[in-house]
Amino acid sequence: MAPHITVLGVVIVYLGVCLILGLRAGRGASESALGYVAGDRTLGFVLMYFITGATIFSAFAFLGAPGRAYAQGGAAFYILGYAAVGIVPLYFLGPRAARVGRRYGFVTQGEMVAYRYRSPQLALIMAAVSVVAFVPYLALQMKGAGYVLERCSNGAVPPWLGALVVYAIVAVYVLKSGVLGVGWTNTFQGVFMMVIAWGLGLYLPYALHGGVQPMFEALARSMPEHLLPPGGDGRGEPWSWNAYSSAVIVSGVGFCLWPHIFMRAFSARDERTIRRTVLVWPLFQLFLVPLFLIGFAGVGFSPPPPEPDQILPHLLMHLSIPTPVVGLFCAGALAASMSSGDAMAHAAASIAVRDGAVTGLRLSLSPPRERTAIRGMVLVVLVAAYALALVYQGTLVYLLLTTFGAVVQFAPAVLLALYDPRSTSAEVTLGLVLGTAVTVVLIAWPALQPGHLHPGLVGLAVNVACITLIRLVRPTPASPVALAFIQVAAQRRPTRHADPDRPQRR
Repeated sequence: MAPHITVLGVVIVYLGVCLILGLRAGRGASESALGYVAGDRTLGFVLMYFITGATIFSAFAFLGAPGRAYAQGGAAFYILGYAAVGIVPLYFLGPRAARVGRRYGFVTQGEMVAYRYRSPQLALIMAAVSVVAFVPYLALQMKGAGYVLERCSNGAVPPWLGALVVYAIVAVYVLKSGVLGVGWTNTFQGVFMMVIAWGLGLYLPYALHGGVQPMFEALARSMPEHLLPPGGDGRGEPWSWNAYSSAVIVSGVGFCLWPHIFMRAFSARDERTIRRTVLVWPLFQLFLVPLFLIGFAGVGFSPPPPEPDQILPHLLMHLSIPTPVVGLFCAGALAASMSSGDAMAHAAASIAVRDGAVTGLRLSLSPPRERTAIRGMVLVVLVAAYALALVYQGTLVYLLLTTFGAVVQFAPAVLLALYDPRSTSAEVTLGLVLGTAVTVVLIAWPALQPGHLHPGLVGLAVNVACITLIRLVRPTPASPVALAFIQVAAQRRPTRHADPDRPQRR
């Protein structure tokens, strides 16, 4: 039997398990938008932990992180920098969002912010920014899946076909089971990919260098600069300290503001579940350590991979490793891709309908029609991301960095909504629009970036400056509705001015 047939057999078994698990997971959910988007707010600690961890560590981690360590060395350390602090804000923001979510019926951050500021247009803007950011992030996952299947099948499965098959499976269980399908498959995928990552992360340095310590000793002698940040930016260009540090800041601030992560606050069973998840989640970062080791192990390997992002499958295909083990790696990398891709497709579709259509455009949809609309949008988002994955030629790391620049613009609006009763719709909307516009311009024309700073950080500075300037020129007293909202968020008894027009729970 040809080796690639065995590899594909292992992959087929893995995909079958994911499909069965995903389809069975949604059987207990209600036939409503709340059941589909938030799992009827029943997610316990285990599901919350893995749906958060496995969603974050994606094809970018399994392929991009080793590729970064292989090509730019110390540049990979920025991932540890932002991941170490990025989840912390959710410890404070998550319980507040959960309280107002249960009180007013929210399941997305866009509808929460729009309700707080009495601005449907704000929900529409946030929905547009979210979906535009999600499509390239989801394309990253598809591109990673295509990479893996092509390399591990020795070219028998072209990238376009591999991505198509894998994400057809994702589409089926997300359409059927919603967030519960995402949660249970992510739990399985999270455990699976951590086992595979650690197995390969310890084996490959041993096979190529005799162990982890000899590997780093050899690098220290031959390429000491490879072990130091800031390294390169993912496009083959060197990073300055400004660029490196600003990338860490933008990624750290924007980390928990990604809608598919922030929305978990509306799905959790209780506030204690949110806080426990945040406290224990850093242990999931141990998953990154073996992936960095794999990248460093590949430095100097001959022949080199066609692209840095392919270093892990490239090493496996050129070493004497049993074919079933290669198949397990392939399945582990697909787990990393799918565990993020399913959450992104689900979140992007939910946001497009809940924030864009229902809240922003004020379309009146019954719960069954709303659920059907979200399912239809899942397919639209997957098709758009697949089309981008086919044409995009850059690295996975650079693609991820650009998407963070847009999402980080949500920070002022979300923070002020939950803490400051004096903030107004005009200031946060103008700040969001200008900050996003500046970010997009600087991404499109990198030569305009001041001091090599990340475009998202420059956009965020414009965003905050705009809000501050309006606040100074037009100070606004807190409205009774805003005070009631923040009293609910702070777990204080609301005043009698609580809004009677709160959204209906669905």
